[in-house]
Amino acid sequence: MSQNKPDADGHRGLVVNTASVAAFEGQVGQAAYSASKGGIVGMTLPIARDLAPLGIRVVTIAPGLFSTPLLAGLPERVRSFLGGQVPFPSRLGHPGEYAHLVQALAENPMVNGEVVRLDG
Repeated sequence: MSQNKPDADGHRGLVVNTASVAAFEGQVGQAAYSASKGGIVGMTLPIARDLAPLGIRVVTIAPGLFSTPLLAGLPERVRSFLGGQVPFPSRLGHPGEYAHLVQALAENPMVNGEVVRLDG
């Protein structure tokens, strides 16, 4: 990426990492998972600073409850219950909403070194 031809502002690329809201709000039994996601959150800003001279931005998305293949294997009543825990909109997130945020981050060159919660 550092070898990419820079645009007029010197941008060469964007790294988008995925963490989880568990980095901030781990549940019972999630100590290792929460710690691993916290590590991703914690490295976002330092790596953004390290890569800034190369024109590379770094951001992290911390999704909440999303409709994933893992959750698709759960009974519908469990998925409905989990979706009901989301304040608004009160449902599981859709993969397209994650993709939309990635697009928005890619299109906005001033977002760098940030963790964005995507959790309704």
